[in-house]
Amino acid sequence: MPRLTDAEKSILDGREGPLKRVALQFIVDYAEVMGAERLCDVTKAHLFAGAHHYMDACASDDIDEVISEMLLCSPEKVSLDCFACYAQADVGPTDPVRWQQLGVSPERHDRNRLFLEKYTRAGLYPAATCTPYLSGFLPRMGEHYVSTESHAVTLMNSLWGACANADGIEAAFCSAVCGKTPLWGNHVMSNRGGTHHFRVEFTPRNVTEWDLLGYVIGSRTPTHSTPVLSGDLGTPGVVELKSCFASMATTGGAELCHIIGVTPEAPDFDRAFRGRKAVAEEVITPRDIEEAAELFAGDGEAVDYVSLGCPHYSIDQVRDAVSLLDGRKVHGDSLLLIWTSPAVRELSDRAGYSRTVELSGARIVTSSCPLVSETWPRDASTLVFDSLKQAHYIRPETKATVLFGSMRQCIDAAVTGRWERRSPR
Repeated sequence: MPRLTDAEKSILDGREGPLKRVALQFIVDYAEVMGAERLCDVTKAHLFAGAHHYMDACASDDIDEVISEMLLCSPEKVSLDCFACYAQADVGPTDPVRWQQLGVSPERHDRNRLFLEKYTRAGLYPAATCTPYLSGFLPRMGEHYVSTESHAVTLMNSLWGACANADGIEAAFCSAVCGKTPLWGNHVMSNRGGTHHFRVEFTPRNVTEWDLLGYVIGSRTPTHSTPVLSGDLGTPGVVELKSCFASMATTGGAELCHIIGVTPEAPDFDRAFRGRKAVAEEVITPRDIEEAAELFAGDGEAVDYVSLGCPHYSIDQVRDAVSLLDGRKVHGDSLLLIWTSPAVRELSDRAGYSRTVELSGARIVTSSCPLVSETWPRDASTLVFDSLKQAHYIRPETKATVLFGSMRQCIDAAVTGRWERRSPR
């Protein structure tokens, strides 16, 4: 049992209502399992919201009953009426505006709308994106937060020195409701040192190569370890790192990654490892990147589904896609979707980007992705992604050929209706 403050004991005694009591009991049980001696305050929460498919496991039309059972893990029904900290929505099961374009049923749309209304009345901001840091969710160094998005945890921990564990959907929700999380793992500064050293013997030149680099490092990093990257890695921005950390979290369990000279806790090798020696050292070569690309390489396949934007596209990525689509038409047998947040969609509308996309026959959709919405076409012969995360997770779920490539390669395939083989280097 962790040592509780008087305020925490008061919540457990029910003095702040049944909702907080149930949520805090979950967090206390979680702390006990992890051996955490006390709890810490959570100031930001990034949460799955809406009528996600997995919540159908609770066969009820009572939203509070579903939330109590599926998110608070409690047989006691309580009413969600507030969050204890700033809370923002992660991706949902569909685009709440363009749901019909995704083939979502009216029943699913209506159920999702009711859930979202419940959340927003309780104070959740409906940002509906896996890239919360592009929509105002910016935890500072040392700030404790929770998130249901694996790559977002890795990015915000690594790039800003913020503190979170990959707790999962239920723990993050309970933390948001009661404002507490167990003080363990990445919330403890002495635990944040590197464990495995990767010497990268090339400079990633674009988002695709950063995506591939993360995929390789994740596949070689044991669970609950912290990779440290060294080498001439240039000056990657958020766009490059969000793709790198997404694929790293897909093939491995890294919640924190130090890049020497880039991330704030790794100005040099010694401070990245907090004075300790690396458990293991590996070299990453261009050949490793080429071999990873070969896992999702194609050669001349007819393409009927192309998805861009995982993690969600930033406004400059939408601009780049528009420059590749301007004056061109998507092939009549192909579908091209560009996934982003509602905020970036609004900027795209104002900048005229959305109109160019729509004139090409492509679509900008928001608030979800193929994986979470489960909307990729089941009768497709070839699915194409510019995200290794999507390609990796969807491949086992389909009989279709699943390919990965750069934005340009994917858009060219959507326009010509056929995949052109290209080297990532």
